[in-house]
Amino acid sequence: MVNVLFACVHNAGRSQMAAALFNQLADPARARARSAGTQPASRVHPEVVDAMREIDVDLSSAATTTLTADLARSVQLLVTMGCGEQCPVVAGVERDDWPVGDPKGQSVARVREIRDEIRGRIERLVRSKGWERRPGPDHHD
Repeated sequence: MVNVLFACVHNAGRSQMAAALFNQLADPARARARSAGTQPASRVHPEVVDAMREIDVDLSSAATTTLTADLARSVQLLVTMGCGEQCPVVAGVERDDWPVGDPKGQSVARVREIRDEIRGRIERLVRSKGWERRPGPDHHD
């Protein structure tokens, strides 16, 4: 099982969307994702909750989490999304940086664009690592 961490500044937009989409698309027996922020907000941005609800993902009660060095060390892949130098670099942890726009305060149309960009990146990541969900006797699509 591979643990993936998506990190941004407030853990209220990009990283929340990324973790939720990852967990929707990846085989949970192969990889799971969490999200965190360097300066977590008190809640997920309402515009993000609305955009994700459109694709049947409920982030209305998602908690924000502080990104600590210990948390970063507990994963095998850290994907940073706009936290730059504030995100820790941890020896032995693969790291990627996705330059994705911040959805905070954006129009619904722009938040949808950001959501869809993140979804595309997640789909490519899951496919490239071989973490796709596998059809099986109790798998329903």
